[in-house]
Amino acid sequence: MGQFTRRQLLLGGGALLGATYMPILMRGVSAAEIARPQYMIRADKNENPYGPSRVALQAISEAMDLTNKYGVGRRRELVKLVADINNVPADHVILSSGSGEILKTGGLIASWDKGSIVCADPTYHDLVRYAGHAGSEIIRVPVDEHMAGDLDAMRKAIRADTAMVYLVNPNNPTPTIFNHDELRDFVLEVSKERMVFVDEAYFEYVEDPRYGTLIDLVAEGHRNIIVSRTASKIHGLAGLRVGFGFAHPDHIQRIRQLKTGANNVLGIEAAYASYQDMDFQDFSRRKNRESMAIVEAMFEELGVRYVKSPTNFTFFETGIPVEELNAELREHGIASGRPFPPFTTWSRISMAKPEEMRFYVQTFKKLFANRIMDSAT
Repeated sequence: MGQFTRRQLLLGGGALLGATYMPILMRGVSAAEIARPQYMIRADKNENPYGPSRVALQAISEAMDLTNKYGVGRRRELVKLVADINNVPADHVILSSGSGEILKTGGLIASWDKGSIVCADPTYHDLVRYAGHAGSEIIRVPVDEHMAGDLDAMRKAIRADTAMVYLVNPNNPTPTIFNHDELRDFVLEVSKERMVFVDEAYFEYVEDPRYGTLIDLVAEGHRNIIVSRTASKIHGLAGLRVGFGFAHPDHIQRIRQLKTGANNVLGIEAAYASYQDMDFQDFSRRKNRESMAIVEAMFEELGVRYVKSPTNFTFFETGIPVEELNAELREHGIASGRPFPPFTTWSRISMAKPEEMRFYVQTFKKLFANRIMDSAT
C-alpha cells in the first residue's frame, strides 16, 4: 500500500513546526530568485511536460499526407505491438480513443447490467461518473488512513446487485498502489461473479517492486476482468487520444460494439513509434523523479503531510482550501489540481519540468510557508 513518509509519522502527521525550521524557510525565500516563465505552468493535468518523443514527432510528420484518407495507419500493427509488449494475444486487446473511451464503455456495460459499482473514494471519475449518469448506483468506499484503496472495505461494500468493482492502480488523485499479490487475489475472487475494471493509466511510471499489472490475468483467460492503459501519460500523446483495453475476446467484442470514438492516423502512427522508444520512456521517468525530488524536499522542509508517489503527480496537505490556494498560484502563473472532496485542503500537483518545479517551490513557499507554519503552532 502507499504510505505516508517516515518524517510525517515522526512529526505526528506534520502538525508541528519547531523553531529550527524558521531559518530554513527564510533561506528558501531569500535565495536567488528564479524568473517566472512567460507561460502558465501546467501542474494540474498529469501530462508529460516534454510532449511526444522525437521519433513520435517524426512519425506524425510522415503521416500528415495520410490525413485525407479513411482507414489508414498501423491500427493492427499497433494492437499487435502493444499485445506483444504485454504478453497477451492480440484478440485480447482493443484500440480506443484514449483510455477514457474504454472507461466510459465499461461504465455503460455496468449500467446496462443494472447493478451498483463499488469504487474507492476519491478516485478517477470517468467510469463512475458516466455510469452514474446512466443510472448506476455508485458505492464509494473511503480510502484508508494511508490514502490507499481499502480492499477489505471494498469487499464488504459489494452487494448482490454489484455489477462491477472499479480499481485505479496507481490511484488518482491519491498516488497510492495496491500490493500486487493482495490485488490479484482480490480480483480473482471478486471477478467470479461480477466485472472488475482496473485502470492502469500510470503503469509505466511505477518502479515500486510491490506493484504489478493485472494484464497477466487477462492473458491467462480469466473472464470478467478489463484493464485499461493509455498513451496520454508517459508517451505524451494526451492530445491525440490513444488508449487500450485488455480483456477476454468476448468482452473485447462487446466493447467494440459499444464504443463510439475513432482513432486518427496521427495518433496511431505516433503511438506505434513511441511504444518502441524505450529511451524516451526512461528519460521521462528520470526527469519525473528529478521533479518529484524537488517538491518532496519542500514537503520535508515544511513538515507537511504527503503521500509518497510512484506516479507523475503527488498529493499533499496544505491546511488551506484548495480553491483559495489555486487562485493565488494561478496569479503567479501556476495551474494546480482541482479540489478532490472530501480532502478539500489537500493539493494535487503534476510534475512539470524540474526548472518549472523549482519555480513552483519558490512561489509556494513565498505565498504559503508562513501560513502553514502559523497554523501548525
